[in-house]
Amino acid sequence: MLTFNHFNFNVSDMDRSLQFYKDALDLKPVRRKESEDGRFLLVYLGDGKTDFSLELTWLRDHPGKYDLGECEFHLALQADDYEAAHRRHEEMGCICFENHEMGIYFIQDPDGYWIEIVPTR
Repeated sequence: MLTFNHFNFNVSDMDRSLQFYKDALDLKPVRRKESEDGRFLLVYLGDGKTDFSLELTWLRDHPGKYDLGECEFHLALQADDYEAAHRRHEEMGCICFENHEMGIYFIQDPDGYWIEIVPTR
């Protein structure tokens, strides 16, 4: 049997991304790996409730902003208090799309990745 382990986003500024994921989603580093020569840094973020993690990858030699194509992929998180999460994200100015009919919305991280916020149903 196979089980989910982690999902990856490549980031252009690790410190900025770590701050965003802490502020927006309460995700905290649970593990990190850095190459001896400083070519890459991996930081795994956890929610403190599940074993699933989000891997943030920083590559020293990447030339700049990542091309996310049409951004037809996303990570989704479930909010126990959907209204409070929405208020927080609205104050942060990171909501990029809302679908009122479906009762969901998306936030965008500093590198342009979309994260879906769904209510507990």
